[in-house]
Amino acid sequence: MDDDSKRLHQLGYAQELKRTMSAFSNFAVSFTIISILSGCLTLYGFGLDTGGPAAMIWGWPLVGMFVVLVGLGMAEVCSSYPTAGGLYYWAAKLAPSGGAAWSWFTGWFNLIGQVAVTAGIDFGAALFLNAFLDLQFGFTATPPHTILLLAIILAVHGLLNTFGVRLVAVLNGISVWWHLVGVLVIVGVLVFVPSHHQPASFVFGKFVNNTGWGSAPYVFALGLLVAQYTLTGYDASAHMTEETKNAAKAGPRGIVNSILVSLAAGWVLLIGLTFAIQSYDGAVNSATGVPPAQIFIDAAGATTGKFLLLIAIGAQLFCGMASVTANSRMIYAFARDGAIPGSKLWHRINKRTRTPTNSVWLAAAGAFVLAVPYLWSSTAYAAVTSIATVGLYVAYVIPVFLRVRKGAAFEKGPWHLGRWGRPIGIIATAWVVLIFVLFMLPQASPITVTTFNYTPVAFLVVLGGAALWWFVSARKWFTGPRVQGSAEELAAVEADLRAV
Repeated sequence: MDDDSKRLHQLGYAQELKRTMSAFSNFAVSFTIISILSGCLTLYGFGLDTGGPAAMIWGWPLVGMFVVLVGLGMAEVCSSYPTAGGLYYWAAKLAPSGGAAWSWFTGWFNLIGQVAVTAGIDFGAALFLNAFLDLQFGFTATPPHTILLLAIILAVHGLLNTFGVRLVAVLNGISVWWHLVGVLVIVGVLVFVPSHHQPASFVFGKFVNNTGWGSAPYVFALGLLVAQYTLTGYDASAHMTEETKNAAKAGPRGIVNSILVSLAAGWVLLIGLTFAIQSYDGAVNSATGVPPAQIFIDAAGATTGKFLLLIAIGAQLFCGMASVTANSRMIYAFARDGAIPGSKLWHRINKRTRTPTNSVWLAAAGAFVLAVPYLWSSTAYAAVTSIATVGLYVAYVIPVFLRVRKGAAFEKGPWHLGRWGRPIGIIATAWVVLIFVLFMLPQASPITVTTFNYTPVAFLVVLGGAALWWFVSARKWFTGPRVQGSAEELAAVEADLRAV
C-alpha cells in the first residue's frame, strides 16, 4: 500500500477510485474548470453594461488578489485532508464542536455551487455555439434554441464521463494547452489584424452604466462578478485527490497554480479583447446576443472571426466536461456519508470504470434545471453565475475560517503556509462575507420578472430545504463524514473492486 492509500485509510475511506492522476492532471482539471475562455467571454457582455471596460480591467486584478488568498487557505487545509469530500470533510474535522452541522451546510453550499457552475459553463457554451450556428447556418440565437443546445451538451458530457473515462483524462490534459494557445491566438489576432484599436483611455478608463442604477460604486461592485465567477472551480483539485498521486502536495499545488495561471492569462485576454472593439455606441451591438462573437468578426473578418469563436467554444466544452467530472465526485463523496436524498444510488460505483456514474447524471440534470429560467428571464445567466459564485465561495471559506479558529491546534500537512495561515484566512473570510451580500443584490433596475436576480430564491429553496431536513431529521443521525470500516474492511472493499 502506498502513502496515498495509507493516508486515505487514516481518514476512514477505502481506495475505491483509481489513483492514476499526475500532479499536472490534477492542475489541469482545476485550470480547465476555471476556463478564462468560458467565464471571461460569456460574462463579457454583462461586464460591458455593468461598469464597462474600467470595471472589468481593474476589477480583475482586484478580485484576483483576494481569490489567491482564498485559494492559499484552501490549499493548506487540502494538504491535511486529501479526500474527495473536500470542503465539507474539512469543515467536519476543523469545527471545534458541532462538526456535523458545519459539515452539513458546507456540503450543501458546495453542492449548489457545483451544480450552478456546471450550469453556467455549459449554458455559456450553448450561447456561444448558438451564436456560431446562427452566423454559419442561420440557426437563430433564441432562448429555446439555446436551452436545446444546453441539453445536448450536458448529455454529451454525461456520456463522456460515463463511457469515456480514459478519454476524459486525455482531454483534460489537452484542455490546458487549448486554453493557453487559444488565448495567445485570440489575443494575437486581435492585436495584429485590426486596422483600428480603442485608445488606452477607453480600455483602462471607460466606465459604463447600463444597469438602470444611479450609483457608480454599486455598479462597479456588481461588475466584479465577471472576475469572481470566472475564478471559481479550483476546488476540483481537492475533489480529485483520491485519484491523484502524492495527493497531499499535488492537490494544494493544483489549487494555487490553476488560480495564478488563470489570473495572468485572463487579464491578457480581457485587455486584448477590449482594445479590439471596433464599433461602440454605449454597447457592442450583436445580432446573436454574444458581444465577443461580434468583436471577433468586426476585428478580423467573418471567416477568421468564426474561427476564433470556435476556439472559445472548444474551451468551453472542455470546461463543462471537467466540471461534470468534479461535480460528480463531490456528489459521490457527500452521498457516501448519507447527506443527499437517495444516497445509496448516488454513491454507487461503476465497477468497470471505477467512477460514480449515477452522480454524473445527477450533476447534469441539476445543471439543466437551474438554466431553464432563461426561457423567460433575460438575466437568468447572470443569476446562475451568481448562484455558482456565492455557493462555491461560502463553501470555500468555511474550512478556511475554521482553520483560523483552530489556531496552533491545526495539524499541518506537508504543504502549509506557516505563520501566514491565520492572517491570510482572516482576510479571505472577510472578502467572501462581502461578496456573499453583493451578489445577492439586484443587478438591474427597474426590477421586473425578466430582470429579477433569483439567486436568493435558489438559495432559499435548496438551503432552506437542507436546513429543514437538518432540524427535522438529519441532526439526529448525520455525524459528518462516515468511516467506511476497519483496516480489514477497507481492504476487503478494495479487493472486491480489483476483482472486477
